[in-house]
Amino acid sequence: MSREGRARLKAFLDMLAAERGAAGNTLEAYERDIDDYLEWLGGKALGDLAADDIRGWLGDIAARGLKASSAARKLSAVRQFHRFLYTEGLLPNDPSAAIEGPRQGRPLPKVVSVADVDQLIETARLASERDGLSKPARLKALRMRCLIELLYATGLRVSELIALPLSAATTRERFLVVRGKGDKDRLVPLNEAAREAGLAYLEALRQAGGADSRWLFPSDGESGHLTRQAFARDLKSLAAAAGLSPAALSPHVLRHAFASHLLQNGADLRVVQELLGHADIATTQIYTHVLDERLKSMVRDLHPLADES
Repeated sequence: MSREGRARLKAFLDMLAAERGAAGNTLEAYERDIDDYLEWLGGKALGDLAADDIRGWLGDIAARGLKASSAARKLSAVRQFHRFLYTEGLLPNDPSAAIEGPRQGRPLPKVVSVADVDQLIETARLASERDGLSKPARLKALRMRCLIELLYATGLRVSELIALPLSAATTRERFLVVRGKGDKDRLVPLNEAAREAGLAYLEALRQAGGADSRWLFPSDGESGHLTRQAFARDLKSLAAAAGLSPAALSPHVLRHAFASHLLQNGADLRVVQELLGHADIATTQIYTHVLDERLKSMVRDLHPLADES
């Protein structure tokens, strides 16, 4: 990599960190992808690049056998890099503007039905109320019920859920203030079922002497709170107990269910975007497949020229 390329890459990463609040792992991913591009270019001056140079790099990626999704991710990083250099006046042009990305079908998110979520929640409730449980077993069952109720009520990212503060279970409001990606705060709804599950779990936590932690879901691990891996493992066990496929359920699938079920019932896409904490509505638009039938039905039933026969 040339000295110019290294300096430009550092400027780009500094911008991502300062202006977009990019996390460390995000910055590392951008650095790896753009490093790959700059190494392939060798010492060629960035100001002399044309679209054919980027196409040549994409051809090299394809020859290495990378999947279309990986190539698309790398190209996205390079496009953002060149756009930054152009808009900052560091380069006279943006050679990536005319490049088409590798064709790929964006996978639809896995979604479970409302009935499946009801079954999951009911199984968690019954498990927490079972007679003869030891105190540790009851605490774990109440924690799982609280996690499921909160996740489905709020649509939180799993990283946001497991790191909730203890105060999340004691709020009298019908919403939580959550700090998400880029340290941005947003409001998320909190229904009565989630509040009740939180209070029941918190009471058991206090009896077990764990309420002196700053976290709602404390753990002895390095982070001090429940890990996403432990939650995912317990969720699969609960799914099996509920008669559902463990392979089809994960914390992320329940976040998808939150969004999809809202849209199915008439929620506005922009509202769902805000609730999920998506910076770009294009990210939320992966859920529009659930709207197809409802929109067709709406046009059929409400359009003034619809066939009334």
